[in-house]
Amino acid sequence: MRDVNKTFDLQGEVSEEERVSAAMEAFQKDINRTTATAMEACMHCGVCAEACHYYKQTGDPKYTPIWKLEVFKQAYKREAGPFSWLYKRFNLKKEVTLEQLEDWQELLYDSCTMCGRCSLVCPMGIDIATLVGQARHGMFKAGLVPEDFYKVAERAETEGSPLGATADVFEDRVDWMGDEFDTDVYFDQEEADILVTMSSIEIMKYPHAIGATAKILNTLGEKWTFRSEGYEATNFGMMSGSVEWQKNSTMKLINAAIDCGAKLVILPECGHAYGALRWQGAAMYGKPLPFKVQHISEYLADVISSGRLKVKKVDQTVTFHDPCQVSRRGGATEAPRTVMKALGVDLKEMTPTGDDAWCCGGGGGVVTIDRAKDLRYKVFELKMEQVEQTGSDTVLSTCSNCRQSYADAKDHFEWDKNIESLLELVADNIVEND
Repeated sequence: MRDVNKTFDLQGEVSEEERVSAAMEAFQKDINRTTATAMEACMHCGVCAEACHYYKQTGDPKYTPIWKLEVFKQAYKREAGPFSWLYKRFNLKKEVTLEQLEDWQELLYDSCTMCGRCSLVCPMGIDIATLVGQARHGMFKAGLVPEDFYKVAERAETEGSPLGATADVFEDRVDWMGDEFDTDVYFDQEEADILVTMSSIEIMKYPHAIGATAKILNTLGEKWTFRSEGYEATNFGMMSGSVEWQKNSTMKLINAAIDCGAKLVILPECGHAYGALRWQGAAMYGKPLPFKVQHISEYLADVISSGRLKVKKVDQTVTFHDPCQVSRRGGATEAPRTVMKALGVDLKEMTPTGDDAWCCGGGGGVVTIDRAKDLRYKVFELKMEQVEQTGSDTVLSTCSNCRQSYADAKDHFEWDKNIESLLELVADNIVEND
């Protein structure tokens, strides 16, 4: 039975038939050998359910990760699978309807951060998180994105930043942080070895990330720059399901790096920014990227391990939140731990941690969807329990989106824990060169 009280949003004034047709066309476009293998391989074992923070906290079977792909799978079975003729002839898989797509909007957006924990545990090796991202392509084409989410993604496309951090705003923040940290912040240099990027959350809410990055790079004597035509690393096109908008955001960074001759692009403390350029950038570009890409935690681990950057010991007990897109999905799990070891902090790991860590509940654009906040707070209780068990009052992370998610939950629950940036902790404890 359909839940008649469930809400959904629509974009554009088109007929029901046009919406369904657009979704189906996009679904079929994303069906390839890998997708088909995944669709055929699922044994409906339910292992992915226990790996999902939404199912874990609610017990509701509709939040089982593989079920979120049912309309995508239905389209595959009926239109593209090896037995599609049979499914059609005997109507074993019915045609996808607009009503289904409307119902699935909550499952594909409100209740999935694409954290990849389900992908990690699937005994058949199905990358469910990636398939959810592909299913969002069809939803976007059909004009079926949560309106809050859509507006943020649209703003990123039209203004260059999802939170209004335009080039002029960013330049003002750069000047401010240069004064605040008493350091040079290089902007629009014609030539540089390193292109540095920021996320909109850092620019607007955590601007000290700008000054901290500048201080570290200047201490190292790097030749670096921010570029006004390519500074925003957050990619809401990717998260919303628009391949076109995803590519536009990615190409700004790629072109900016090429224009200044950068050999390295440093991505900020932002999880999805890392995935968008590090792992999907070449696909958007159409060929291998002509520069190296590193998350800021990877860069810090490298320069500290090599002895180029020396840091003071910090007498502080902390726990660490692994951003899903940097650690589990990105592979940079050990880098922040290398940095924390050098800082000498007393690290109390959560259980589970690392690649198996629970998501904060705000990724994948979920934090932008107002109607999803009660569910988001419900799943965040998992993180609260984990942090409490460590006995630490401070949580470090390397993702500003996770930081925002923690801060929001801290206010909501009147929680007494602090969430801080590893980047900023490093900048505060540099041993200055003689």
